[in-house]
Amino acid sequence: MVPVDPDPVTPDPPSAAEPRRIPFLAISIALVAVMAGSALFLSGYSLGRQTASEPGTPASESGAFQPFWDTYHAINDRYAGGEVDRTKVVQGAIRGMIQALGDPYSAYLTSDEYRDSLLGISGQFEGIGAEIATQGSDGTEGCSPLGSTCRLVVTKPIAGSPAEAAGVKVGDIVVSVDGAALDGLTVDGARDRIRGPKGSVVTLTLRRAGVPIQLSITRDVVQTTEVESRVLVGGRIGYIGLAGFSDAAADDVVAALKAHLAAGRTNLILDVRGNPGGYVTAARKIASQFIASGPVFWEQDAQGNQVATEALGDGVATGPDLHVVVLIDGGSASASEIVAAALQDTGRARLVGQQSFGKGTVQQWQELSGEGGAFKLTIARWLTPAKRWINGTGLTPDVVVTLPTPLPPGSDPTLDKAVEMLAGPSAHVTSLVAA
Repeated sequence: MVPVDPDPVTPDPPSAAEPRRIPFLAISIALVAVMAGSALFLSGYSLGRQTASEPGTPASESGAFQPFWDTYHAINDRYAGGEVDRTKVVQGAIRGMIQALGDPYSAYLTSDEYRDSLLGISGQFEGIGAEIATQGSDGTEGCSPLGSTCRLVVTKPIAGSPAEAAGVKVGDIVVSVDGAALDGLTVDGARDRIRGPKGSVVTLTLRRAGVPIQLSITRDVVQTTEVESRVLVGGRIGYIGLAGFSDAAADDVVAALKAHLAAGRTNLILDVRGNPGGYVTAARKIASQFIASGPVFWEQDAQGNQVATEALGDGVATGPDLHVVVLIDGGSASASEIVAAALQDTGRARLVGQQSFGKGTVQQWQELSGEGGAFKLTIARWLTPAKRWINGTGLTPDVVVTLPTPLPPGSDPTLDKAVEMLAGPSAHVTSLVAA
């Protein structure tokens, strides 16, 4: 598992050639995991201009930079442990500067890491195309680390993926990857073992109904399904599940909304539970489908200047006769919160579920010349239309749903509450039908 574009005049990031809610803590293999508190939650990103470096150090800052240059020259001139890879030294220096900020959302990435991040935010990744999760031997979900009492389980092979073609099934337990056991790894670590570049081969040892199975799978570029459109309660409610905020996902949301409205549905559910965010441009487009005019969110820069990002004015679901519920939880972050907050502040929707993650900053990517890497830097705060900053606190639902522990398999109290609000207490989610 990138840039979201907070500035409408900033171009989208360059495309990388070739480079839904899923049960429990499932993640897509080779896609960046979504873990609460992780620095991998995506907010708005923009792509910064590649700035030319100035030779030398400004005289006013020469004292501050002298230790840096002393260290660099000492390494370059006197290091006797082997040949100095200047590119790696420079990369390490850049990484150290970014890390010194102590900001979990600012980071330096190598060219390969940058490319993988762009793939992820665009809804693509290179891997086998399966969703995985951890499950304890007692049936609990989200255990860590992997071991005798915590196993890695396939929750779904993605349609049309190499995993599906190779015969990977829901419920398969991943025992080893390329002959190496997964004991001691987190779900992220296991994902990193399975992911890999297009064309490479990974061998999985699986256990299915107690029987060991070995599959060799050629990795490829996989397009994730970010939007799921369904109808509930005999067609009375239109449901749209959103798993990411790529530009393609925004277009798919618009298409799904048009289909529901054309069918005469005026009760709509937008589900952004577990959605870590993505492009700000996508968040703006999706929010604008429901908000006819006015700010979708505000940006506040390092100097405290506030600029409104207005609705696009071409929304298809702005009518006052529509009743909209947005489902959120602790995994709803960044762009998900931008959309949910915009609809809540403008009165266009009620939020149902649990407190959201609380990521209220925007990152900008800047490509670096020469070594091909990039860094992302927090360059602004985003505020809701009512100028609330929800960083670290999240959004409070209008209707809070307390989930039982453990959650009974197949149950969804949050969705049940939304259906009840829109269609009455006698409505049942079991009437789910594909749209």
